[in-house]
Amino acid sequence: MTQIRFISTSTIQAAASPKELTRRIDLTPWNLQLLLVDHIQKGLLFFKPTPSQEKELQASSVIDHLKNSLSRTLDIFYPLAGRLVMVENDDDKTTSFFVDCNNLGAQFVHAVTDDVTVADILDPMYVPDIVNSFFLMNGVLYYQGISKPLLAVQVAELVDVDGSPFWHFFNTWSEISRGNNIDPTSQSPPIFQRCYFDGIIDFPLHIPFHQNEISDERSFPTPLKQNFFHFSKEKIAQLKAKANAEMGTTPISSLQAVMGHLWQAVVCSRHYKDSQEVHYHLLVGVRQRIQPPLPAEYEGNAVLYGNLTTTVDNLLEHGLGWVAWQINKTIASQTAEEVKKYIEDWVNSPKIFKFSAVTSTNAMITGSSPRFNVYGNDFGWGSPIAVRSGVGNKYDGKFTVFPGIEEGSMDFEACLSPETLQAMADDKEFMEALAS
Repeated sequence: MTQIRFISTSTIQAAASPKELTRRIDLTPWNLQLLLVDHIQKGLLFFKPTPSQEKELQASSVIDHLKNSLSRTLDIFYPLAGRLVMVENDDDKTTSFFVDCNNLGAQFVHAVTDDVTVADILDPMYVPDIVNSFFLMNGVLYYQGISKPLLAVQVAELVDVDGSPFWHFFNTWSEISRGNNIDPTSQSPPIFQRCYFDGIIDFPLHIPFHQNEISDERSFPTPLKQNFFHFSKEKIAQLKAKANAEMGTTPISSLQAVMGHLWQAVVCSRHYKDSQEVHYHLLVGVRQRIQPPLPAEYEGNAVLYGNLTTTVDNLLEHGLGWVAWQINKTIASQTAEEVKKYIEDWVNSPKIFKFSAVTSTNAMITGSSPRFNVYGNDFGWGSPIAVRSGVGNKYDGKFTVFPGIEEGSMDFEACLSPETLQAMADDKEFMEALAS
């Protein structure tokens, strides 16, 4: 059985923290609602540097080079070298959280596998289980950042590949690793301040959070597999044109058309009863929906959950256009007024999100974005050849969207039961929309 060997574990601190930094960063409702979900786990596969590329890196080893460039990147993203702090408020028996930017450091792990190749990872129909061991903090929830690093990076060397995990931060790290000088006091540094919520949120927020009441048990009711569905630019354009033509409209986006196509295929493959309700949970970015909009440099969560419900017969009897249009309307409904109402309602009645609330077998959820700069992460020896994610926050019906390696294409990482994935593979109409 393939094993991963851990060579070393290091703590990487910011090389020289900026003189003026925000020492305390209070958590917003978007942060606090995720206290009981797993850490984000994303990783990239790279070919190993050639001897000439290693020489150009001007370091004793690639690992030392990555450690040094990570330290310099933490000068800019200094909260990631900090720790989460939990404060129990005795006056009202509530709890508050903030990030202490104390530069205690991020975790950096160097590991190797002796018999795993790129082909072993990319060729099988299902993502092999060994990929889960490429990621740290499996099973660690966000709130446990009070005793663990906020950022953990693992570089796992395969027989013929090298990878390291994450996207604004990831992009900056790769740029620094390539030798580009980035000044933490440059014109567009990341913004961690919470001043954009003045008059809306009174920090710190007090929430009913009691650590001793949290169960350590994690339930995974069915054996799940992961598969990557690749949609080419041409196939996406065909789905978008079909969806808009069926509705006699133009606003349906490429992503909405592909999501509608996937939802119909999954529901059809699960063999529900016609009258059964099915749900689609959409993570909708609201940075530009807030008034005034959050700046592009703002670092922090800013998403709402758009929830779409219909019946099986309603979903399958209608064409792609109708389904994509329902997705379009659900996303469009997340207006500035809805964002403001969400914040006000959450502050008055905090609700901490649990994936168990959406992990029923009649639900789907899509996260991430095809707009993220995944394949621009060149650390000095070439672009990534693939992206993968860890076991965190995976359940039957979870889809993660990435840009494809070819411009304009998309990849959807599908986490489903083997029976559903096989039924989708046997669905001729679904498969015809995939890149050949």
